Amino acid sequence: MKLEFHNLSINDRERVQAVSLHSGRRNCNFNFANLLGWQAWFGTEVCVLDDAVVLRFSQEGERAYMLCMEGVPTCDLLQALCMDSGGRLILLGLEDEAALQLQQNACCNGINIGVESMRDQYDYIYRRADLASLHGGKLKGKRNHVNRFLTLYPGYEYRPLTPELFDDCRKVLSVWNDEKEHDNPTYGDTIEAEHQVMESIFSHWDELGMIGGSIYVDGRMVAFTYGSAVTDDTFDVCVEKADRNVEGAFSIINQQFCAHLPEQFIYVNREEDMGLPGLRKAKLSYHPEILLTYNIVTFHP
Repeated sequence: MKLEFHNLSINDRERVQAVSLHSGRRNCNFNFANLLGWQAWFGTEVCVLDDAVVLRFSQEGERAYMLCMEGVPTCDLLQALCMDSGGRLILLGLEDEAALQLQQNACCNGINIGVESMRDQYDYIYRRADLASLHGGKLKGKRNHVNRFLTLYPGYEYRPLTPELFDDCRKVLSVWNDEKEHDNPTYGDTIEAEHQVMESIFSHWDELGMIGGSIYVDGRMVAFTYGSAVTDDTFDVCVEKADRNVEGAFSIINQQFCAHLPEQFIYVNREEDMGLPGLRKAKLSYHPEILLTYNIVTFHP
């Protein structure tokens, strides 16, 4: 089997999503908007097969791969990837079950592989209805945050995010970035990356099938969010930004956005915590339905 890769572009969306949307793989890395937005940063290339999408990334001078397909990669596909890598084969984003099965198969065939769990990359997946309603004792604190916002800003507006509001998003992002850089001066590179990714997505908004929402207080946007489908029943939230000086802004945009999402989405993937203690605590406090595991598997020559 010969794999033919090319730089990922908007033209690949239909073919990639023909596989990814029906794959059951809720990993946020298979959201095409994420792939396209971060393409320049990771040198993302793609090879689309009949029943699989193979992604290739540049990682610290090596090639790494991610596979969107059902089950465990076939021997033929693994052999093709090994030949293409020209060295050790690195597979990203395998869930625990797939990584374990791959490890067992390799052991039976005398192949030496290593499996490394990447806790910082686990995806937090919630039931959309839970985030929209905030019912139940476990989410009482979140309801209180929303109710506090409603008390302080009874005249707020929820507006679907459309291109006419992008300039307001840029203003919110600028405020958020200034606060983050003040807290952590080394955050500059991440800020620049996020800005470029957002502009890339804005420039392909309709083509990517993006859905977004925003919160306005006294005519000023104080929070916005957006994302797109990662599978038929799972929506991936790519970005959520808010003015931290507006109490409850993060809570209300989360709740209102989920309340306005199409009902076809049973689950909402709010992506990883990147190992940041505060972000991990916040994501766990919403009690995810699924903590989607992420492993790196390395085949040693």
